[in-house]
Amino acid sequence: MNAGQRMAETRAGKREPFILPAPRKRVNSPATKLLWRPGLWPYNLRRATQCLHMTTQCVLSPADYRRMPWKNGGGYTTEIATFPAGSDFASFAWRVSIAEVLRDGPFSPFPGVDRTLVLLAGGGMRLTEESAPIELRTAFEPMDFSGDASLQCSLLAGPVRDFNLMVRRGKARGSIVVCRDAGGRVAAASTYVCYAAAGTTECAVDGLPPIALAPFHTLVVTSDAGTAAPALRVRPLAAGAVTLVVAIRIT
Repeated sequence: MNAGQRMAETRAGKREPFILPAPRKRVNSPATKLLWRPGLWPYNLRRATQCLHMTTQCVLSPADYRRMPWKNGGGYTTEIATFPAGSDFASFAWRVSIAEVLRDGPFSPFPGVDRTLVLLAGGGMRLTEESAPIELRTAFEPMDFSGDASLQCSLLAGPVRDFNLMVRRGKARGSIVVCRDAGGRVAAASTYVCYAAAGTTECAVDGLPPIALAPFHTLVVTSDAGTAAPALRVRPLAAGAVTLVVAIRIT
């Protein structure tokens, strides 16, 4: 009898060969390759899961950023990343940019948008409206405010440069985590935008190789719709390095 066969009883009492079904052909996908490497099961299971959920990483240099006029035409902003890709001021779900403010003047209103500013360089600025003024005096300290208000900007000691996050309510939520000398770990999110604001830094998504970022470069980490990218670790590679990590969750 063939070694690949077994005998089974039929209702008539006859003995006929019962052939075991052929084993399924292994799908030669990235996830399968990871799972079937001997001795690395727990690690490979995590990596395979990431392959299936498609976490992607993209490094942007300053040459990849897009410079454009402010919404009110009073200055210029440098767009780092936006979603959906190519969206304008009226249609973005989230937007990350850097602005250079050269003189006093109005801030563009963005109804339905929550904003976070981080002072990168300069002597600071004051934003005033009917309520209490908002002041940015210290570098790398996030300040949250609503884009609904019409704000007037007054420079405190000459031109400034700021990092700007905007998220549209009902479509996304976001926050900025500042990672300094001790580094840091950022909880899982739909998207990370990691900007090397000072010095060289290293960013690593759990289970994937780390990526070194030169000053003023950006790492964008995204995941499939409806899933979250794994947690992100940040480690400075130079004294005084500062990384601004934007963690975005699509709602």
